[in-house]
Amino acid sequence: MTRLKITYRKSVIGQRADHRGTIRSLGLRKLGQSVVWEDSPTIRGQIQAVRHLITVEEVDDAAQ
Repeated sequence: MTRLKITYRKSVIGQRADHRGTIRSLGLRKLGQSVVWEDSPTIRGQIQAVRHLITVEEVDDAAQ
């Protein structure tokens, strides 16, 4: 299954409360932090909601 590496790039200061919650639920706490998630419709929806605050790249399963 495809995995997604999500990197927190822009601060949530001044953003809507639901965007702050989405960043937190993705497991992102500090700027520059990255997390890896299995690709799923739920994660894709969260990514879509905060796409202006993060960068996303696909990670090969063999690389993990």
